[in-house]
Amino acid sequence: MTNNCDGGDSLSSENLFARLPDHLLIEIFIRAPVKEWPQISCVKKHWASLFRCELFWQAALVKNFPLADQARRWPGPIPRGLNRRRFMALYISKQIFALDGEVDEIVGHTYLFLKEQLELSTTPPHSGILHGTIIDQFIACGKSRDLAHDLASLIWLAVLDNLEENEHTFALLKRLAREGDQVFLPYPYTRSAKVQWRVFEKLFTDFRDCFNHVDYYDTLACAKSRFQPIPSTWLGF
Repeated sequence: MTNNCDGGDSLSSENLFARLPDHLLIEIFIRAPVKEWPQISCVKKHWASLFRCELFWQAALVKNFPLADQARRWPGPIPRGLNRRRFMALYISKQIFALDGEVDEIVGHTYLFLKEQLELSTTPPHSGILHGTIIDQFIACGKSRDLAHDLASLIWLAVLDNLEENEHTFALLKRLAREGDQVFLPYPYTRSAKVQWRVFEKLFTDFRDCFNHVDYYDTLACAKSRFQPIPSTWLGF
């Protein structure tokens, strides 16, 4: 009797995967946990190319968010984008912002928009312009002024908490701290006090060792002009 396990005709699991057509590979991959996708894409160049394919992201949308195809395009300055962008937005909305079990795609797109503007731009637009764009987007989608303001605040806080700790972020936070609301804007176009507080909180905790003497006292003066009292942990250079 021949032992197939040791025979030359036996197929390894790698060869079996190599024989599978792309559409079956995609069906397998989209059933793996999303957090494992980066590792899977690193196994083979061909697999990596599948993760860059619109067919993969279309299948992932249908599998994970079956109601996504029924969503209408929305008006406003923040576009919906292609399937990969839509999947990212829906995934972020579900993981970070799902309220009462509901997943709102535009919330995820707005998060991506703000994070990219702050992280990828050498000189990001004024925070008032970014905040106004977010408010306009939510109002264009039928949100009330109060809900638009609340959602914008949640998005600002989430983005601030997920910025990388590097020199660019330190410079960005200093700029946001000093911008404040230099021009009076009507509600809901003013950033919430929670957002402004978080900017100073991150500067005086996560980036405390990055300050020089002048920057520290300039930033502390900005904090004192907006908040009284300020935490004792912010004091002392």
